[in-house]
Amino acid sequence: MEINIKEEKKNKMVFELNGVTHGFCNVLKKELWNDDHVKLAAYKVDHPLTGVPTFTVETDGSVSPKAILTKAIDRLSKKSSDLKKKIAKAL
Repeated sequence: MEINIKEEKKNKMVFELNGVTHGFCNVLKKELWNDDHVKLAAYKVDHPLTGVPTFTVETDGSVSPKAILTKAIDRLSKKSSDLKKKIAKAL
């Protein structure tokens, strides 16, 4: 996965995520919405076969979008690790 930041302001960031699918984008979008400082978290894909997902994250300004994105990715990483452990235990 590669992140290309297209626009970055105090309370808004637009970035592309190369090498990911709708599945990952939906999970990330949902996790971003779990933060109370997020005012907008959405993504679009211009073309379903060749497009690259473009995310827009806007905050209330008290926390930077980059910090919120980092926290969301850390939470997803922890959830993924916990799920791996539970599956390993079950098998």
